[in-house]
Amino acid sequence: MNLSPYRQLFYSEVNKSDEKIDLAKAALYLALEDDKEFEPNKYLDALNTMANEVQETLPATLYPLQIIKSINNYLYNDLGFSGNTIDYYDLRNSCLNQVIERRTGIPITLSLVYLEIAKRINFPMVGIGMPGHFLIRPNFEEAGIYVDAFNKGEILFPQDCQEKLAKIYGQPLKLQPQFLATVSNKQFLARMLTNIKGIYWSQNERLKAIAAIDRILLLFPNAVMEKRDRGVLYYQLDIWAKAREDLESYIVNLPQADDAEIIRKLLAKISQYQ
Repeated sequence: MNLSPYRQLFYSEVNKSDEKIDLAKAALYLALEDDKEFEPNKYLDALNTMANEVQETLPATLYPLQIIKSINNYLYNDLGFSGNTIDYYDLRNSCLNQVIERRTGIPITLSLVYLEIAKRINFPMVGIGMPGHFLIRPNFEEAGIYVDAFNKGEILFPQDCQEKLAKIYGQPLKLQPQFLATVSNKQFLARMLTNIKGIYWSQNERLKAIAAIDRILLLFPNAVMEKRDRGVLYYQLDIWAKAREDLESYIVNLPQADDAEIIRKLLAKISQYQ
């Protein structure tokens, strides 16, 4: 596999069993390809420093809500972290180094900062891939509480999550168990990359959108929807051979997909061009 130096760093980190992936390192290696060159260790050291400073503020008797309160006070009051509501789709919101530097980001990257601090103070938390928003919660059975890192560490109960979903989608939605399911490290990184892909796609930065998809496929090689999207982008760039390969793979795997006829028409057009 011929990878650029930055992508090789990312691949080396994620080519491990999921539980052994260092999420902060992987996210920083991911950012190297989308941001200017920087030194990842600087930001790992910053996370260590934050965790040490939180540790000093913890009360003698530790309860989950007390620990969350201490992290919240440090991150949002002392350091001034906040959700970026002004320019949500700024690429920097998806780059962990920039989130640490600028102290603002989107739900998943602010959750990542929170998770990494919690991990370092021996209070493990997990990511929750709720549709339209990203949450975290303490990693023990029946925790019953969720934390919204985008909204200053707001503590949510399941009913609050349902209300947040209804607000996001503009209609009442029944809270399904899968909406509050935990995500693996690879799923976490894929969601970050999906955000980056969406930003580049909306800006017609097709090669950069393809680069994001390439990294998603390093995480999940059989993600056929990503191959479809990459094939469409290659088609738009007149890169016929690669477009054909990806689109044919999609049709072979999902011959009855809702958009299968559209993809077949694209393949027919490719045959005319080649």
